[in-house]
Amino acid sequence: MNKAVILAGGQGKRMKADMPKPLFKVLGEPMLRWVISACEEAELSDICVVKGFRGEMIDEYLGGKYRTVLQAERLGTGHAVMQAVPFLEDDTEGNTLVLCGDAPFIDAETIKESLVIHKQQNNAVTVITAELDDPFGYGRIIRSAGGISGIVEQKDATEEQRLIKEVNSGTYWFRTADLIELLGKLDNNNVQNEYYLTDTISIALAEGKNAGAYKSENADIIKGANDRKDLLALNTYARMAVIEKHLANGVEFTCTDGVVIERGVEIGVGTEILPNTIIRKNTTIGCNCKIGPNTVIENCKIGDDVNLHTVQAYESEIEAGVKIGPYVHIRPDSVVKTGAKIGDFVEIKNSTIGEKTAIAHLAYVGDSDIGKRVNIGCGTVTVNYDGIAKSRCVIGDNCFVGCNTNLIAPVKLGKAVYTAAGTTVTRDVPDYALAIDRGVMKINEGYTLRKLKSKLGK
Repeated sequence: MNKAVILAGGQGKRMKADMPKPLFKVLGEPMLRWVISACEEAELSDICVVKGFRGEMIDEYLGGKYRTVLQAERLGTGHAVMQAVPFLEDDTEGNTLVLCGDAPFIDAETIKESLVIHKQQNNAVTVITAELDDPFGYGRIIRSAGGISGIVEQKDATEEQRLIKEVNSGTYWFRTADLIELLGKLDNNNVQNEYYLTDTISIALAEGKNAGAYKSENADIIKGANDRKDLLALNTYARMAVIEKHLANGVEFTCTDGVVIERGVEIGVGTEILPNTIIRKNTTIGCNCKIGPNTVIENCKIGDDVNLHTVQAYESEIEAGVKIGPYVHIRPDSVVKTGAKIGDFVEIKNSTIGEKTAIAHLAYVGDSDIGKRVNIGCGTVTVNYDGIAKSRCVIGDNCFVGCNTNLIAPVKLGKAVYTAAGTTVTRDVPDYALAIDRGVMKINEGYTLRKLKSKLGK
């Protein structure tokens, strides 16, 4: 079986944060997640993550899905892989990919194609490389007639070698058995007193083994982040790459200012995304929608022809032809059905809003099931929490809920029920009835005149 070892022990001191560098996010996902996703897409499921600084955070993030090993001391990349030797020894028949947990743009195609070359050339080790217009700072690939003869770091390179544009990505394929053997022969006889994984190439060649290089067409596999500026650059690049993908698929952007769309999002043809819109996680959006401006959508399913203006929506479903906004909060586990209209300053939580129902403005609907063609008046509140438990309200089809109605859950309004403005509903109302709650209004003449005289001291 083929394996993957992901090096995720970096602290990233220049990030100035108390967390492992691979957990810093690019488009809402830790860089480590990007790397794991590429491995999974390349059908590598036997993965070991080498942790180091604040390794418990890596364990917490992975949630036990993948094996982890600890590099207690930072003694180089070779030393990091040494910690995974027991994992490698579980199955030595296949090949092992070693890659960096803070280089998020490695892709499945590169992983698959490089493995093909690795096997065809019968290599003990195959370095995955890329060609850069400006290779400054990267290790240069020195090629030979039979493959490669080594990797030369920037500081050690001759003037001629510095002209080479093919560089080391930090990702390698090894025959697993050879990797275990080569790791056992690494030494730390260098200025840093560290064990370098790159030295496995020269050791393999000295023993008559094959060493090769696969040059990826995706130069972005080189990109990483050493500080917050680099992290911003990664996010900017990834953000625009996702937007360009959606543009190619027929999505409209008149201006991309403040637009952030995570890579798991799907958007239909003809939909327009307006500025300051953030679309996260596994949201799907249908065709011919208008989303934004100033809108946040997370893990929602949105139908065709939906208009969301200044809306925050989470973990919910919004069906076709719905218009919502501005200043609306759709909280988790809500369903807004076809043709419904929700206006300004409305909050909906764990509720179903029926077809062609209107909630025009200034209302709270929580833990409720609302039927078709209902009108919810301004100031209506479903009083769903008694301080101990939450209860549901049910409102039948064709109801008309007057302004400032309080529905004290659990309560049910039947079909076509009307409630008068200001009514507090405390028990079920049968079909076709009017619920009206009117106290006796009293008028105390002269009251304010006395108050005014007292205030003015007269």
